[in-house]
Amino acid sequence: MRTPITRALAIASAAAAVSAFAVSTPAVAVEEAASAPFLMPFYTELDLTGDELVDTDDLAVAVAALGTTSTDAAWPGLQAIDVDDDGVLTVADIAGLSQRIIYDDGPFELVEASVIDMQAAMNAGVTTSVEITQAYINRISAYDRVVREGGERPLNSIVTVGATTALAAAAAADAERAESGLTSMLLGIPVALKDNYNTLDMPTTAGCGCWDANQTTTDATMVEGLRAEGAVILAKASMDEFAVNLSSTFSAGQPAGSTLDVSSPYNTGRNAGGSSGGTGASIAANFAALGFGTDTGGSIRIPSNYNQLVGVRPTVGLASRDGIVPLALSQDTGGPMARSVLDAAVALDAVVGVDEADPITARQAGLVPESYTASLDASALEGTTIGYVPAMIGSNASTVRLFNAALEDLRAQGATVVELTAPEGWAAILAEGSGSGPEFNHDLQNYIDSYLNPSVAARSLAQISQSPNIIPSRGVTASNPANATYVARSLVTPEAYEAWAGPEGTHTTQLARGKQIVTDLMNAQGLDAIVYPTGNPYGTIGTNMRLSPNTGMPAVTVPMGQANATEPIPGGGANIEFLGRDFAEGDLLGLAYSYEQATHHRTTPALYPALG
Repeated sequence: MRTPITRALAIASAAAAVSAFAVSTPAVAVEEAASAPFLMPFYTELDLTGDELVDTDDLAVAVAALGTTSTDAAWPGLQAIDVDDDGVLTVADIAGLSQRIIYDDGPFELVEASVIDMQAAMNAGVTTSVEITQAYINRISAYDRVVREGGERPLNSIVTVGATTALAAAAAADAERAESGLTSMLLGIPVALKDNYNTLDMPTTAGCGCWDANQTTTDATMVEGLRAEGAVILAKASMDEFAVNLSSTFSAGQPAGSTLDVSSPYNTGRNAGGSSGGTGASIAANFAALGFGTDTGGSIRIPSNYNQLVGVRPTVGLASRDGIVPLALSQDTGGPMARSVLDAAVALDAVVGVDEADPITARQAGLVPESYTASLDASALEGTTIGYVPAMIGSNASTVRLFNAALEDLRAQGATVVELTAPEGWAAILAEGSGSGPEFNHDLQNYIDSYLNPSVAARSLAQISQSPNIIPSRGVTASNPANATYVARSLVTPEAYEAWAGPEGTHTTQLARGKQIVTDLMNAQGLDAIVYPTGNPYGTIGTNMRLSPNTGMPAVTVPMGQANATEPIPGGGANIEFLGRDFAEGDLLGLAYSYEQATHHRTTPALYPALG
């Protein structure tokens, strides 16, 4: 794709040719600012027309104003675009302005394309949402269920492709763009959803063959938000069956007694992490622009760690869980998985909001910015204080090396890095178990009663445990004792649930205590974030993944590099995770963006190149 500088020079050259002698500017009527389709400062701060977007209309104003100087009456309305601060508007200023325009008429490459790349190309007429959507469908068809030369296993990252409805949605997005221009940064952008998000146009299996027929009549609230912003819901990504494990093994769409495993596109002999492994593998392999997973105890962040992705586990209460098959609502939260922090921020904007169907979302009132993209600043780390607990680094050679390098990178970007002493109660936070055992039976039944298609026979966890269309080891078989996964969890009584997750339950009180301890630590030390490795290459680190769910506080994970040739699992990636205060997603995304822009550690899976 043509670089922004190349594009800027081309536009500037044309501007100079037609307006070399312009010395004044006509009066410009500035309309009341519209709702900003994209609020990242780089793309808005030079706006001249009041629509909170830098586009060709602003360029036209700037071209007409070439030659205006600081002594001219029109200068106050134009000074913002004097990017070189020399007191006169020149071709150099036009070039600087044009870099802010989301418009690119150069060649478009789908692999590793960002949301900005796609929007710029669609705005320029180089490609369309229909073409992008079809290209992703083609990639899934060509790559997902085959063993690539040099690989060991198929990816198995996608359960369902909704080709017909996706292409129709893409065509509608193209029509909207033709009529109204860029109305949303998600307009026409294809998205893959973990298969526990209800979708009215594709079944929601939660990874289980016993629910292959679960076609719901409504979308999950988060999916409604995506569609409202013009996103194209392309596919349902595979997941660990009912999200109970990190292996991403699923039975959905398979014959009774059969299962498939999700592989990492970087090393197909390794699993993709879980439980959102299909989302992780598919986004890493460029099967969709954006993905969404869910995280109870690590299920967004672990597959992000295994697949060199940015993953966001939001504050519990930022995005509604209504219409998502639950695991444990005390800790469940849905969030984006993307190839860049920018893409993750754009995706998060579409899914936040108060929802009466999920009362905990009322907590966010007044705490959500107009756009998370406004926090994305390459210098965001400058002047911050970042803490870490040495015990969370672990002993893996690759992770130790990468994390220590990451701390140096944070310092190089202007952060003060502080070694923390774990406060009293810290060990109890990390040791608190997941609610997936005590809560699953209760929370799943509420979903079943509200959403499960009437044609589905397995209508309780006990009935699921007896179905032939599940992972065999999790249900009732001749070789399984009563403590098999689904059997044991189906036996949790209402009394046991209340003692754990009720208002005065042990788990409820521990989560509140954990949030208070970590918030107090951050306040006492003046911390902007706490950082730690999300995991090792294709592995976890003890209880690191539990800090965010056991406090309810948000976390953003971003690649910090790969194992080298002398270390175990060469090429295996590991991420650094930023944890912050409740509803501080904007701050965390800003810090992660600053780190990402300084390091650029993500690589592209070599086995899945552009199709010929």
